Amino acid sequence: MDPKAACIPSSKIEFKKLSAMDRQGIYNGSSSNETSKKKKKNKKNASNKLKKKTKTVNSVPLDPKNSDSEWWDTFWHKNSSNPGSPEDKDEGFRYFFRVSKETFEYICSLVREDLISRPPSGLINIEGRLLSVEKQVAIAIRRLASGESQVSVGASFGVGQSTVSQVTWRFIEALEERAKHHLKWPDRDRMEEIKSKFEKSFGLPNCCGAIDSTHIVMTLPAVETSDDWCDQEKNYSMFLQGVVDHEMRFLDIVTGWPGGMTVSRLLKCSGFYKLCEGGERLNGNVRKLSESAEIREYVVGGNSYPLLPWLVTPYEDTLSSFSAFNMSHEAARVLAVRTFLQLKGSWRILNKVMWRPDKRKLPSIILVCCLLHNIIIDSGDRLHPDVELSGHHDSGYGEVRCKLINPRGKTLRENIAKYLQQRK
Repeated sequence: MDPKAACIPSSKIEFKKLSAMDRQGIYNGSSSNETSKKKKKNKKNASNKLKKKTKTVNSVPLDPKNSDSEWWDTFWHKNSSNPGSPEDKDEGFRYFFRVSKETFEYICSLVREDLISRPPSGLINIEGRLLSVEKQVAIAIRRLASGESQVSVGASFGVGQSTVSQVTWRFIEALEERAKHHLKWPDRDRMEEIKSKFEKSFGLPNCCGAIDSTHIVMTLPAVETSDDWCDQEKNYSMFLQGVVDHEMRFLDIVTGWPGGMTVSRLLKCSGFYKLCEGGERLNGNVRKLSESAEIREYVVGGNSYPLLPWLVTPYEDTLSSFSAFNMSHEAARVLAVRTFLQLKGSWRILNKVMWRPDKRKLPSIILVCCLLHNIIIDSGDRLHPDVELSGHHDSGYGEVRCKLINPRGKTLRENIAKYLQQRK
């Protein structure tokens, strides 16, 4: 099994091939001669179809005044009476689209060029107006935020299901390319700031972040089902792993791997693991406690992860000598748990059971939701208080404890525990 993984090791997206049944085309840039021929053929067919529809397209003027620029007023009038929606119009915008109007405009600015560079065929509402960039972005974000069906989202905007599908995918492709700078591994100065915040908040010296993973549950057609995608709870799912900082911002994500893997196996397959093992990540300043004891850079993770020289897990024992460490460790680790709660609460498409998604496209959907999560933080925006989920982001999934203990990881954990014990 060689699944397709989308990860961001250093502000760069890596993709692997899917299983044999999905190898007809390689997603996101790579292509074989056969794929290239298919693209040319499809391009030619699309060109012929476009020529046939020339009259239809040209019958709609490209005058900006004819675009649906008043979409928000129309949407609010139609949906403000929904149960749970705020009475205040500005807060209502944040409730429906997860961002303020200012952040929404910024997102539009990122994708505007891509959304207006293609023919407008099919992007016309029931009144014959072209969909403005703002309305296209609103449709896509609402689809991701609500997780509602394309029919339901289309009805709330006065467009058809096919329009919702087309607009959403165009938006995903554009933001995936244009918002890469919002998800990248920190430079040396930024990492020093992160480490300082972790120590100030949790007492953990030289800590660079917290790691966790979650399942994106889906249904699959019978021809695509396999034990690889069937997880421990007998659901078909895709994994998402993330490393987050003190502000619950994603620093690295890995997705695309089948939910049937263990968390420790997912880690080992990730680009993040390879970079850390190769000394390219978590290789900053070492904190010296004495001549014989030092603390290198590391991240904290739960018991599903192995104890490594750069990944610290809690003690299983509940002895008082370990309690200070376990308390500090858990407080920091919960940041990653809360991040996934917020991610799945904001972008409910990830929290609902996805109906037969294209497994080649699903990693892009997950990635864009993570980018939107970071954009909200980077913009200094805030979420509507009803958005974040309660409980656990992987509700119903038990923790599968990893027994792997690396000797150098064990020494690192002991040094941190002694440091915390001395500071009590």
